[in-house]
Amino acid sequence: MYVNERCRCEPCTAANREAENRRNRLSAYGRWEPYVDAEPAREHSRFLMRRGMEIAHIAQLSGQAYSTVDHLMNGRPARQRPPTRRLRPATSTAILAVPANLDLIQGATEMDATGTRRRLQALVRRGWPLARLARELGMHPANFGSMMRSSRVQADTARAVRRLYDRLWNADPAQHGVEQRYITRATKHALARDWAPAAAWDDDTIDAPDAAFDLGAQVPRHVALAEDADWLAEEHGYSRRHAADRLGIAKNTLDQSISRARRDQAMTS
Repeated sequence: MYVNERCRCEPCTAANREAENRRNRLSAYGRWEPYVDAEPAREHSRFLMRRGMEIAHIAQLSGQAYSTVDHLMNGRPARQRPPTRRLRPATSTAILAVPANLDLIQGATEMDATGTRRRLQALVRRGWPLARLARELGMHPANFGSMMRSSRVQADTARAVRRLYDRLWNADPAQHGVEQRYITRATKHALARDWAPAAAWDDDTIDAPDAAFDLGAQVPRHVALAEDADWLAEEHGYSRRHAADRLGIAKNTLDQSISRARRDQAMTS
């Protein structure tokens, strides 16, 4: 305030005097470092943004001005200036100290909805109907549908969806009272829209807007169906007909896929 706003009140004058004295002492000892490389703080900010934070959140949690973090990440395009190359040590330390913790963001603060949307899509792909997810979140179906299409979401909602996802991502909807016809309908709904399953996302990528889901090595469809059916049988005791319903295909299609996969395996063994 003393330098930028030319404030000459006693607290600002005293603070400026102390800063000058400290600088003089460090200079005398050869330890004065007015600036440090900005790249570590920039890389940490990129990491935070991949986890769902935005520039405003990083500024808020680090106690820095929005413009400081914005210039660090984006420079000043209007003035044709590149991103900040050097920072005050205290500024760099404050930014580096920000943890990647969604719980620190104030509840009503709006944030990018990418991670929230992907978690809900993965649950639908798992067989959880949209209406059931809305009820679990205490939301009206119409509001839930709007949220699924929105690019922004409040932090409280993002936290609620994250808790729901952590609880249900590997749970069988049938064992929680969801009828098979609704499970099949939800799975088909997700497949038709190319919604990724939970296994396609890592914790470090699910919130990153520029990340793409990873389904692992590409395998023929009949092999994938056979593997999914085996998993459903081992983990949940599904019969072959039940597994076919769960996968949204006819039982004879699953039978043919399993037979073909076994022939392939016998030929390569």
